[in-house]
Amino acid sequence: MKTIYVGNIPFSSTKQDIEELFEKHGEVHSVKFINDRISGKFRGFGFVEMDDDAADKAIESLDGYELDGRNLKINEAKGRKPPRQDHRGGGGGGGY
Repeated sequence: MKTIYVGNIPFSSTKQDIEELFEKHGEVHSVKFINDRISGKFRGFGFVEMDDDAADKAIESLDGYELDGRNLKINEAKGRKPPRQDHRGGGGGGGY
């Protein structure tokens, strides 16, 4: 199973619109739209989960696809970068 990043989604689009678009390439397991934490408004991107082969076909076919005047940006989702675990740094002072 792969997670696909879908960017530049028109604000008028629904999850169903995106699901129907991706279903042409295989079974869609889930569609998630990302909303602003404070306002709750849709941020114009989301994620689709599909089986690996179907996901690869969808990415290949739909990247740049025009939907309601906007070209979708579609690629395999990358995990979030883990927070820096850099143990160098300040602290310490003179030994007076």
